[in-house]
Amino acid sequence: MTAQAGERITDHLPAADIALQGVLDALTDPVRRSIVRQLASADQEIACGAFDIDVTYSTRTHHFKVLRQAGVIHQHYEGTVKMNVLRREDLESAVPGLLDAIVAAANRESGPGRRRE
Repeated sequence: MTAQAGERITDHLPAADIALQGVLDALTDPVRRSIVRQLASADQEIACGAFDIDVTYSTRTHHFKVLRQAGVIHQHYEGTVKMNVLRREDLESAVPGLLDAIVAAANRESGPGRRRE
């Protein structure tokens, strides 16, 4: 995905530059894995403020930036709301099977009797 004309978020990693190490580094944090899990289970884009994560606004912003700059998510504005979507096709091309494995592991982490992120 590339920046559209007038797009305010310009630091998306080009698909060709998505690397295994960068994705793994971004997903070491349980909050970021929770964001990815929630996006993977959604059938639509999700606004930043709609995620079920218990962190401050500035920390939330940081987590989204890390995921965006690693090539895991794409963000764009709809009015004043920042929307998020997984870069499924780009990730599958760069690191086949990794997204499914991460989502499955994150689902196990958040299952019954587990600590919530």
